[in-house]
Amino acid sequence: MEDQLRRNLNRCAAAFRRERDIGSATLGRLAAGDWRFFDRLGEEGKTFTARKYDEIIQWFSDNWPANAVWPDGVARPKQVASS
Repeated sequence: MEDQLRRNLNRCAAAFRRERDIGSATLGRLAAGDWRFFDRLGEEGKTFTARKYDEIIQWFSDNWPANAVWPDGVARPKQVASS
C-alpha cells in the first residue's frame, strides 16, 4: 500500500510542478513543511505516515491549479474552504 501512496504523491507532485514551474524543494516546503520530502520519497528505507500522506494530498487538492488535470487513478479529497 505504501508503494501506491508513494506513486500517488509523486504523480501529483510531478503534475503540480509542471503546471507551476517550481522545484522539488519549494514544493516540499509548501506541501509538506519539509523541503526534502519529495527527494526522500525515492530513497530506500524512507517512509511516511498515512497522516502525512493525507495532509499532503489535501494540500494538493486545496491548492491545485485551476486549469490543471488531476492525475488519473489518484483519489482526490474534497477541497477545504479557505477561511
